[in-house]
Amino acid sequence: MSDYVLSCCSTADLNAEHYEKRDIKLAYFHFEVDGKVYCDNGEYPIDDFYKAMAAGAMTRTSQINVDEYTSHFTPFLEEGKDIIHLTLSSGISGTLNSANIAADVLREKYPDRKIYIIDSLAASSGYGLLVDNVADKRDEGLTIDELNDWVLEHRLDVNHWFFTTDLTYLVRGGRVSKVAGWFGGALKICPLLNVDYQGKLIPRTKHRGKAAVIRATAKKMLENAVGGADYNGKCYISQSACREDAETLIQEIEKSIPAMKGKIEVYDIGTTIGSHTGPGTVALFFMGNKRID
Repeated sequence: MSDYVLSCCSTADLNAEHYEKRDIKLAYFHFEVDGKVYCDNGEYPIDDFYKAMAAGAMTRTSQINVDEYTSHFTPFLEEGKDIIHLTLSSGISGTLNSANIAADVLREKYPDRKIYIIDSLAASSGYGLLVDNVADKRDEGLTIDELNDWVLEHRLDVNHWFFTTDLTYLVRGGRVSKVAGWFGGALKICPLLNVDYQGKLIPRTKHRGKAAVIRATAKKMLENAVGGADYNGKCYISQSACREDAETLIQEIEKSIPAMKGKIEVYDIGTTIGSHTGPGTVALFFMGNKRID
């Protein structure tokens, strides 16, 4: 058993059973639906969340603050454990700063303990995929110092590619202009986006129709995954109220990468990321070429 705790935020978008099985500790974001605040711990069913968004509910999110991080970390330190905590990408959220402030305060109180705070530069189940790989390395026996070095070396290997069939929420968040959103909706344009080396969401290409963007997404995996058509590593998909689209993407991937047959895991896009992407989004994550732009 390791002498340190592996921790992340609820925005890693796996599920409770997965976190428990892998012994990954969670700090929870919060969100609002029409002004009412909820904890991102499953108390608000994700299916109901997307139904509310589709019906016009206004959603907002709030990052984990310093006091919440302090409360999350303190019990582990009191047990004599060191901590390695990966945060949601700083390109998406300011939660990294809150975690660092809490860690600085706690290092003074527990000077014999190590606290590593790492920017994952990842989001949703791509963040989850990174944390899951970190759990593998922990279980292989890496020390906390070795694990910190491994994360810093490999975090940009996690590829994120995602598309949405509803531009409403990207327009609302300012990632797509209102004019482009109107024309995109009229012409059934689906943007293909990824997460860059700074952990920011970047539109890359535009495709007319769902079938075209699904093929383009699968092609990105073939082009960028470790070993290409021979890729045999972890592959996660997260989706927001469009499971059928996720299943279609899986079928497309399995055509070109046979070793993935039956291995791709599907999760829900959680409330934090989902508040910005809305329903109708599918995201693909795998280990591949290092992000450089």
